[in-house]
Amino acid sequence: MAVTVMTVTLNVSYMKFYDRNKEIEILQNIESRSATSAQMTTVVGRRRVGKTTLLKVAFKQTPVLYFFIAKKNEALLCNEFTLEVQEKLGFSMGNFQRFADLFQTIMQLSEKINFTLVIDEFQEFENINRSVFSDMQNIWDSFKDKSKLNLILCGSIYSMMKRIFENSKEPLFGRATSKIMLKPFDIKTIKEILSDYNTDYSNEDLLAFYMVTGGVAKYIELLVICEAFTKSAILDEMFKDNSFFLNEGRDVLIEEFGKDYGNYFSILSLIASSKNDRSSIESILNISVGGYLDRLENDFNIIKRIRPFMAKEGSRNNRYRIEDNFLNFWFRFNYKYRSAIEISNYDYVRDIVERDYEGFSGIVLEKYFRQKLIEAKQYSDIQGYWDNKGENEIDIVAVNEMDMRLEFYEVKRNPKKINIELLKKKSINITSKFPRYIIEYRGLSLEDM
Repeated sequence: MAVTVMTVTLNVSYMKFYDRNKEIEILQNIESRSATSAQMTTVVGRRRVGKTTLLKVAFKQTPVLYFFIAKKNEALLCNEFTLEVQEKLGFSMGNFQRFADLFQTIMQLSEKINFTLVIDEFQEFENINRSVFSDMQNIWDSFKDKSKLNLILCGSIYSMMKRIFENSKEPLFGRATSKIMLKPFDIKTIKEILSDYNTDYSNEDLLAFYMVTGGVAKYIELLVICEAFTKSAILDEMFKDNSFFLNEGRDVLIEEFGKDYGNYFSILSLIASSKNDRSSIESILNISVGGYLDRLENDFNIIKRIRPFMAKEGSRNNRYRIEDNFLNFWFRFNYKYRSAIEISNYDYVRDIVERDYEGFSGIVLEKYFRQKLIEAKQYSDIQGYWDNKGENEIDIVAVNEMDMRLEFYEVKRNPKKINIELLKKKSINITSKFPRYIIEYRGLSLEDM
């Protein structure tokens, strides 16, 4: 089913609806299938990425019920949801004290009519009434064969959503018929948004915009509202009284990590400051961090373990990086200098950002080009390289096995600092293992964004 580019007005009048064409097509196909067969879809993504907005504009064929699981009494939630059903579907539902009873009535109703039910922040039932998960499993299994319900279960706490639906010991394991992992906007969309609001942006502005938003819809929207489209204006918004961004890293992650958040935050702050291998982290914190790193990668989906090009699975020559651009920035500056933040000395932290900007933004620029190559869909593998001593680093190694092409990239903010001859020397240990490949060497800088 073809999907045209959509321009949909958001609740705020500042910013149009961008991209998400692929996700909209998937959701509309699922909606179509629900007319004859009940569908259960999980939609997961970090907070602020735009899940709710997507779900509110995606469905066109069916009436849509929207249940938001706030942290309140179950009976109060049921009362709100009952009113939603009556308003959207025109059915009088009666009174319910338990969500399970309401859900069973909804499943029975879906045998007669086809509609969509979006349950947002679904994982919050863990804190309200955990038996909802097993109750829903029993009700779903009992009624789904005759149901025409398009059920969308949306959540922003990755670890909890993963456990609810992917842990074989959990009641809803194996019930979802589809899964969508919503990611931040890609580079093409980030550039489109910035261009729409600031046609004269510089590459330095683009790098700053990418560095602090990482394509997360809410952060972009806030900068649009504040008309912060230059590097200077963006940093002004990051560090001022009552800035949304000051404590955002804590707000996003505190519920994920629970009482152990202090150790997790310390590890992430070190990774953001380029102390990104296990031995370096343990030498500073003086604790074993293997379990924390594993959970940050596999349970929370916040860091990624990277190994040098050609290194085998299980290699100990690993490094870690924070995948989320905003969190990387926040842990590097806001959390590291939280004492100054707490006494409202924002200019002090802003000055530190300016002092360290060239080095930090250079690392972000490397990620920008790596992401750009990934989005080009032309390569079978894209990695960095360093030897066993952590030396002879190569910023990007890109391979196309089908075309037998091997590309080496050096990334510098200033193109005059790119040294292709040195890049060739660093690559000798790699090129000797690919004798039949076409070898290319390239430099990338701010000018190439």
